[in-house]
Amino acid sequence: MNYILFDGPSRNSLLPFTFTRPVADIRVGILTIREKWETFLEMTTTTITEDYLSDKYPMVEMDENVMINASYLPNLELVEMVKDLKVNQAIFKDEDVIAFFTKEAQEDIDFDSFEAIEFTEDIIKIEHTWDIFSKNGDAIQEDFNLITKGRKSISIPPSNNIIAAENIFIEEGAKLEFTTLNASSGPIYIGKDSEIMEGAIVRGPLALCEGANIKLGAKIYGPTTIGPFSKVGGEVNNSVLFGYSNKGHDGFLGNSVLGEWCNLGADTNNSNLKNNYAEVRLWDYQTEGFAKTGLQFCGLMMGDHSKCGINSMFNTGTVVGVSANIYGSGFPRNFVPSFSWGGNAGFTTYLTKKAFEVAKVVMSRRNIEFSELDQKILEHVFEETSKYRRQ
Repeated sequence: MNYILFDGPSRNSLLPFTFTRPVADIRVGILTIREKWETFLEMTTTTITEDYLSDKYPMVEMDENVMINASYLPNLELVEMVKDLKVNQAIFKDEDVIAFFTKEAQEDIDFDSFEAIEFTEDIIKIEHTWDIFSKNGDAIQEDFNLITKGRKSISIPPSNNIIAAENIFIEEGAKLEFTTLNASSGPIYIGKDSEIMEGAIVRGPLALCEGANIKLGAKIYGPTTIGPFSKVGGEVNNSVLFGYSNKGHDGFLGNSVLGEWCNLGADTNNSNLKNNYAEVRLWDYQTEGFAKTGLQFCGLMMGDHSKCGINSMFNTGTVVGVSANIYGSGFPRNFVPSFSWGGNAGFTTYLTKKAFEVAKVVMSRRNIEFSELDQKILEHVFEETSKYRRQ
């Protein structure tokens, strides 16, 4: 069977993160959504996404295909139903399609001709940017159960101060000495070749992915995900870093999501609670206005390749687009468009030539090439988001 993950109607509600990736490649919990599905299905998947992303994330179509809405995180019950699908059957949650079996790709699917199968169990759906951190605890627990089942953790070095050791799993090559790990409120997963340095204090749930690093004396409150090859210091609470991003110094990051290749300068802080304790509103690319989140705690959403200088401050519910460069004193506005250069005093356009020079240097430090495909995607994002930048 051929399984294809499609973006679905939530794609625009997940910007700026889906400017540079399909919904399936969002990281929530330990794994990306794609990695979760592929682990359950024991098969690779391909993607239906925006045309400008399709060269990097292609679709492979066969005679028989099961299409899966990537906003839904798999669980055992759902995966069994997906595997059992027959031609012209579709799985729904209320009126939302989760998956369907088709013999041909169609631009518009008429689900009236499909046999509808209702999924009635609880399931995690990622349909807004803030879902990535607010549902991260449940996602970490489910991923922890999935990838550690039947496996044995390496031994915890005796110098560490441990609570609830049975909820801690350490992969080969990980290093940790003289840390405090409290897994009584959720699991702690320590990935391959990652490191927790001396004096760090961690309260689960935590996903420390492959090659990631928690620095000396850091304070990490769960549920938090530190994606592959990311570095984190200071104080972090209920946040998700997709991968290759750094918050390497003191400062606070809370109820926030950082994409890939982001860097927060020393002593950067974000607010995650308004002074009047009111509900946080967040910039919504779909409505091009500020949308209610239903949350009292909501911090910073920062797209790929964006960075800020030392002593940067972000107000409650700030959205920063792709490849922005922020610096200076005071709070920048709550919505910083992609390819913006500046801060509280105002912004100019961050030209692609300069942005790409930085991206090449940053990625080469991790032995990853800034490819022509990456450049074309960012060029498209630059053009698509030009209307938000003040000329």
